[in-house]
Amino acid sequence: MRIKKALFLGTLCTAVSGMSLFAQAGVSYAKSAEKTTEAASSEEAESEEETSEEVTYPITIEHAFGETVIESKPERIATIGWENQDTPLALGVAPVGVSAANYGMVTDNNLHPWTDEAFADLGVEKPVVFDDVDGLDFEQISDCNPDVILAAYSGMTQEDYDTLSQIAPVIPYKEKAWQTSWREQTIENAEGMGMKPEGEKKVKEVEDLIAEKLEEYPQLEGIPTAFCWISADDFSTFYVYLPTDPRAAYLLDLGLTLPESVQKLAGETDDFNITVSRENADQLDDIQLMVVYGDEDLLKSLQEDKLMSQIPAIKNGAVALVDSTSALAGASTPSILSIPYEIDEYLQLLSDAAENIK
Repeated sequence: MRIKKALFLGTLCTAVSGMSLFAQAGVSYAKSAEKTTEAASSEEAESEEETSEEVTYPITIEHAFGETVIESKPERIATIGWENQDTPLALGVAPVGVSAANYGMVTDNNLHPWTDEAFADLGVEKPVVFDDVDGLDFEQISDCNPDVILAAYSGMTQEDYDTLSQIAPVIPYKEKAWQTSWREQTIENAEGMGMKPEGEKKVKEVEDLIAEKLEEYPQLEGIPTAFCWISADDFSTFYVYLPTDPRAAYLLDLGLTLPESVQKLAGETDDFNITVSRENADQLDDIQLMVVYGDEDLLKSLQEDKLMSQIPAIKNGAVALVDSTSALAGASTPSILSIPYEIDEYLQLLSDAAENIK
């Protein structure tokens, strides 16, 4: 395995928003030109001030495994884990290697469609995609010669971290595996790139988009909703995701609420989901809306089950069924790129299911 010995130097420039000056009615051309010149000078000064606010290296980032020190601006970005590549892509940087998508619709490049399109927009038609579904391919990652490895949302172990750190500085999750929201994922990965302000700006843009889209779906506001994993082959136990999981957290972003019954069953757990026995389905008597990976056959089987049909959402058919082979199946675990790509379809699916609430 090749081990990285040095990082590339670089300079971070902050994008500066433009300003425009409109002449007022009745004001002479000369005065307008003078004002324009003054505004341009002001803009130039502002631009110089903003671009001077560069990241000072080295930077130290704390995380679940300790601290990562980044000596200089990373140029070659590699990512592992779920959708971490979407952060650099959203910020206009094409990663040199990324993890393969492992759920939902994938393209010929083994990526989700929004990721593939973002690569194409940056002129990369055949990105390097790690075959790491069954475990990290350290040699393939090393071959990309990265300056930093982003993995803010991942299941990385201490052993993984130690090995990857011999290749390049690593940005893992802050606290627990698979418990990073899309906001945290974006900002933490951006920080590892030396672009935290840009990451925060991108998060704000997507938050504004969500707020705009929700104006069309006021009927979703406050509905007690659960995101569940239910196997069509075995109802004996099933899983309910908690807000520490980005799937459930995203539902809260969309104006829905976590049912009190789920909060009660979760107690003080540190996990991102709870396991519920079929015999205890009656305790979930306040779940009015449910999101489940599956199809109409699954819903029919659930409604025919005497115990599972005690859950109001199942009894009434207020279940948003997410096809496991669809793009939405991947986007329901959101990223900075998947949200704009699939939010319209997701909100419509939730709205349609909510019509069955009684």
